[in-house]
Amino acid sequence: MWPRKSELDAIEAVVCRDVGRKTQPLIDATRGELSAAAQSLAQATSVGLITGFFVPRAEVAAPETDGPVGAALLASGLDACGVPVRIAVDSPCAEVVRAALREAGGNLLVDEVGVQDRPGIERVIDSWRAAAVSHVVAIERCGPSCDGRPRNMRGVDVSPWTAPLDDLFSAGPWTRIGVGDGGNELGMGKLPVDLIAAAVPNGERIACMTGCDHLVVAGVSNWGAYGLMAGLALARPGWSPVLAKYLTAQLDRGVTRAIVEAGAVDGVSGRRENTVDGFDAEVHATLIDGLRRIAWARAAD
Repeated sequence: MWPRKSELDAIEAVVCRDVGRKTQPLIDATRGELSAAAQSLAQATSVGLITGFFVPRAEVAAPETDGPVGAALLASGLDACGVPVRIAVDSPCAEVVRAALREAGGNLLVDEVGVQDRPGIERVIDSWRAAAVSHVVAIERCGPSCDGRPRNMRGVDVSPWTAPLDDLFSAGPWTRIGVGDGGNELGMGKLPVDLIAAAVPNGERIACMTGCDHLVVAGVSNWGAYGLMAGLALARPGWSPVLAKYLTAQLDRGVTRAIVEAGAVDGVSGRRENTVDGFDAEVHATLIDGLRRIAWARAAD
């Protein structure tokens, strides 16, 4: 049974909302994109994910909690549904991504590349092509701005900690899905730079130039991954019971705790705490509960 538009619209309304970053114009410009992304991903035969966003500050330098949690749950859910999945990450964020996958229960291939390892990126591109990857999903992955440098929301150049995995994102014949929440992530190049510049603080400096086929602008990037999982449960009823095991508040909380123990920090506060973008576990649990009520309502009837 194909999902009803009203159900997908309801998922998008839960996931894609401005939480204070002034991203409402970006969200308005991408209405329907989550639905399109989920329906495309439902046809995937092999999936590659890209995640990991490093936070360099004087008091702490570590990967952030947003991105790896959502990527791990989406990847593990797809893998359990029988879809081959692999994740690309650069070395500064690699251990956190591995910790997320261990806690989520996914035994997946992680393609790690060094920040300056250009041959390593080429090897990953070749291996993804050889694996016939059909879809690539970038979740909270910083991409190049207008001067070619990846920048965080403060406008800080994070290239010393960021491998150019945008080259991998754009290298193959695969369908590209971008998930972000601030304008500086891979995929945001689908939107006009002027739109991001007018809406988001430092938008002109940080706007990512790398586009995509389907762009999900979420309140928190992990939420975008959860929205895709809920959409997949509707688009592929046979996957629904499996995905339900991975889209849970308990797993969200456990994976977040695991990556904080592995060294991750909240990207907003910069502190090593079990929060994501300043929101504690209860906020994420409420959102996940809302998605579950929408995506699994028919199964419960």
